[in-house]
Amino acid sequence: MINLGILFDIKLCRGVQLCIVRVSKGSERPIKNVQTKSFSSSVEQLKLGKLPRRPAKPNREEKPREPTPSSPPPPYLSVVVISERKNRNVPSEAPSQCMKSITTATGECRSATGGGDVDVDVIIVGAGVAGSALAHTLGKDGRRVHVIERDLTEPDRIVGELLQPGGYLKLIELGMEDCVQEIDAQQVFGYALFKDGKNTRLSYPLEKFHSDVSGRSFHNGRFIQRMREKAASLPNVRMEQGTVTSLLEENGTIKGVHYKTKDGQEFAAYAPLTIVCDGCFSNLRRSLCNPKVDVPSCFVGLILENCELPYANHGHVILGDPSPILFYPISSTEIRCLVDVPGQKVPSISNGEMAKYLKTVVAPQVPPELYDAFIAAVNKGNLRTMPNRSMPAAPYPTPGALLMGDAFNMRHPLTGGGMTVALSDIVVLRNLLRPLRDLHDASTLCKYLESFYTLRKPVASTINTLAGALYKVFSASPDQARSEMRQACFDYLSLGGVFSEGPISLLSGLNPRPLSLVLHFFAVAIYGVGRLLIPFPSPNRVWIGARLISGASAIIFPIIKAEGVRQMFFPATVPAYYRTPPSKQE
Repeated sequence: MINLGILFDIKLCRGVQLCIVRVSKGSERPIKNVQTKSFSSSVEQLKLGKLPRRPAKPNREEKPREPTPSSPPPPYLSVVVISERKNRNVPSEAPSQCMKSITTATGECRSATGGGDVDVDVIIVGAGVAGSALAHTLGKDGRRVHVIERDLTEPDRIVGELLQPGGYLKLIELGMEDCVQEIDAQQVFGYALFKDGKNTRLSYPLEKFHSDVSGRSFHNGRFIQRMREKAASLPNVRMEQGTVTSLLEENGTIKGVHYKTKDGQEFAAYAPLTIVCDGCFSNLRRSLCNPKVDVPSCFVGLILENCELPYANHGHVILGDPSPILFYPISSTEIRCLVDVPGQKVPSISNGEMAKYLKTVVAPQVPPELYDAFIAAVNKGNLRTMPNRSMPAAPYPTPGALLMGDAFNMRHPLTGGGMTVALSDIVVLRNLLRPLRDLHDASTLCKYLESFYTLRKPVASTINTLAGALYKVFSASPDQARSEMRQACFDYLSLGGVFSEGPISLLSGLNPRPLSLVLHFFAVAIYGVGRLLIPFPSPNRVWIGARLISGASAIIFPIIKAEGVRQMFFPATVPAYYRTPPSKQE
């Protein structure tokens, strides 16, 4: 029999009570749980003079000392700290198991800290490529991370399957290069362009790098599961399946999130920094940025089997009519085909219009080596569609919160640059956060992290601008000047040497220099004008050449304006570029 006597009951601060309990008789085993009528609580104990602060083996119970026959068991004191769980809309007697555990990609929950809730430094909403990589990166730096993902089962997507060499280098920098192993990922060494029966090969300039450095193509779901498993393997990363319904805001500062678990229970999670990485369909971005989403086209995806690409281990881009067609390997036996359909509406799959479109319009433009496999894939019927979204980064600096990944910034997936931008952003953010030990000063942290939006620009703006510009140049147009620009681009890249190495370095993320991009873009336009004026510059050709230059300007300048001219080309003139870590760090 244990007799408890509460000697002191002191409220330390909001939601925290200190109780000193006198135990007069009985076992000295730790009290497992304490509940009150007003709220559920998590309990930490320190038995004064009896138990060490951190037992070396918490699973081993200490044997109580045997009292001497001549004296009764001495009483001892127990200090009980009771922390209230604020705004939890679940019964106190039914705490969530995953609040004390890591939920792995397979749905298993395992202990995160050995028992008891701990404070969280960062909440990450979403466990896609950006969220999983960020969780592992911050966890490896010692941050306590809580990841909330809507669905922890393996995703099945038709995009996010090609990682450029620049992105792979960032993956190495984050220590996650093993995530492309054991998923049948294929190395990619460049691109092949096809137009009107002609083709040219563009190889990545990889001579200066280790032989392992190249692009990688894979099943998106397999890659994400590997990243989730790696993040969840860290003891200070807790991955949980749940749907975040809203951000918790107090006096203009984000304090955490409201979320609902898969069994319908509602919780509130708190952290000094919340990072939203919930993808292109984010329902949280509107409170953190000014989203101007454009949908220029849709991809129709299918998988080709039992065939070989004309150029092994290369992405293939067919400059088709009305828009590009992509082929690239995603495993040792499968080739992904993405057919771009301009506009937001695509032919119906259910009534057979899509199959008819692919067979009559697209198939005649497919290389002969892939024709039979393409028709077989269409007949098989496993067709998928995905809107291609574009959205420049336009954040509202918000204390306590940050946007990352496709929730923050999107570009046309033609160039496969999305994951490269996301991983590059994570490297920038990691380097900014490393000097900080305390993230609780939200306003100071927000002002400091404004430098993130400037420091990310060289890589992000280069890849974003190139993706938007190339899509418009590669798409067919009835305008003669646009057609000349398209042909000029193909011929320019076919020249080889610096004319192909420069653009492919930009596309691959190996040389993310905005000025180099603009120079090559207008070099293509001038090359196109030269083709028109040689050997005999007729008035009509001069007029087409002028329209070609005008059209090129109309393509690239709006994209540059949306990215931010100053941040893109003159980042050192932006005050936020020189932000230093807050000086007062406890």
